[in-house]
Amino acid sequence: MSATTLPRLVHTYIPRGSAVEVFESRAPELLVSGPAGTGKSRGCLEKIHLAMMKYPRAKALLLRKTMASLASTGLQTWQEHVVPEAMLSGEVTYFGGSVREPPQYRYANGSIVAIGGLDNPTKVMSSEYDLVYIQESTELTVTDWEFVNTRLRNGKMPYQQIIADANPNAPTHWLKQRCDRGVCLMLNSTHEENPRLYDERIDANGVKRYEVTIEGAAYMARLDNLTGVRYHRLRQGHWVAAEGIIYEAWNPAKHLIRRFRIPDEWPRYWTVDFGLVNPFVLQRWAQDPDGRLIMYREIYRTQKTVDQHAFDLFDDISDPDPDYVHPAGAVRFAHQGRIWREPRPQKVICDHDAESRRTLERHIGMGTKLADKRVLEGIQQVQRRLRMRDDGTPNIAFMRDAVVFRDETLIGEGKPASTVEEFPGYRWLRRGTSESPSDKKPVDEPLKENDHGMDTTRYLVVDRDPIARPGLRFVG
Repeated sequence: MSATTLPRLVHTYIPRGSAVEVFESRAPELLVSGPAGTGKSRGCLEKIHLAMMKYPRAKALLLRKTMASLASTGLQTWQEHVVPEAMLSGEVTYFGGSVREPPQYRYANGSIVAIGGLDNPTKVMSSEYDLVYIQESTELTVTDWEFVNTRLRNGKMPYQQIIADANPNAPTHWLKQRCDRGVCLMLNSTHEENPRLYDERIDANGVKRYEVTIEGAAYMARLDNLTGVRYHRLRQGHWVAAEGIIYEAWNPAKHLIRRFRIPDEWPRYWTVDFGLVNPFVLQRWAQDPDGRLIMYREIYRTQKTVDQHAFDLFDDISDPDPDYVHPAGAVRFAHQGRIWREPRPQKVICDHDAESRRTLERHIGMGTKLADKRVLEGIQQVQRRLRMRDDGTPNIAFMRDAVVFRDETLIGEGKPASTVEEFPGYRWLRRGTSESPSDKKPVDEPLKENDHGMDTTRYLVVDRDPIARPGLRFVG
């Protein structure tokens, strides 16, 4: 090798899990949420670097609430793991900033990655960008976020995007609610995505397995020693504010899944919890050949009557029959004159409101089954369903964006507007508080608040996994 010949520099990064979706997504606003140490920042920064290499004269911004906090966290990852090969080869050079320009990384094709903090926004916010990466985005206010959004207009890429990451905060945080409304797409990361913590293996049966590394075992042990709300946020990745959550195994990175076409041969089930001021919830479920339950669609809405919900339902599951002629003067029910686009449910499992059940039955043209409403026993069955199988897949899953309509009344009141939004706040009553002022109140009772999707989910799980009846003895 001559003195002027440089070795070939190769940058290698293999994304896992949510990081794959980060690279694929063109959503205008994208948030990667997850517990501490999942590699959220690395995946976001790798996408920024790839985009700048791909699109000449594109501009990106690496941003945090303060420049000092960015320098000690995100910039360290950027410098040590993302761009070192590009800088050694001369493809990327660093410019320390000037009176008019912020510090930045300059690419040979004319692209730029600027760096800055919102504590001194003058330089970074006077420019226009194609991509903005925001680290620990829960530190920002909604005003900060929307101001950053106005800077996405450089137009050198096919899409403009905010990419952000965050450790979970309270479920009432403005950013979580922005994701719940569908304005920002939330992806959920897990510790298995970080190759420093877990090695990826394919076993003899072709099943992907993750084995904790030595470094990973030490790190996970530290997270396991966290307590209370810190454990749920930083170890489990839950957006929680209160102690005592009921479904501690709930993991949006595992239990929320991408939408896919469900085969017609999979059995379907509907579950219903009636409401008017409180939400009316109708969930549509499928069961796969291995017994997994998948909630693929739901109505979760207030201020409408049962018959109105029924017509909305049939708009979603059927098409008008052009040959149908309704009898003159006869009452029209939702199912009449409709051609189904999906299999009919094998069961419709309902809350016990007799009048609402009769109305629903007339409009869907089917009978219904009364739900088993035992609460504590049903919660235990759902807890079992939330556990992972040996192959790492959940026994129960919920498709993203399953809700048919976003209820603006619920959103305006800061309440859950879908079943999956209820999970983080579904918790046990606490003795000696305003929730349960009497010490005689049983502690193993859920707080009856924002639990309509939780009830409806429980109805199906109990039907599929019946609770053993006490006092029965079978003699062979």
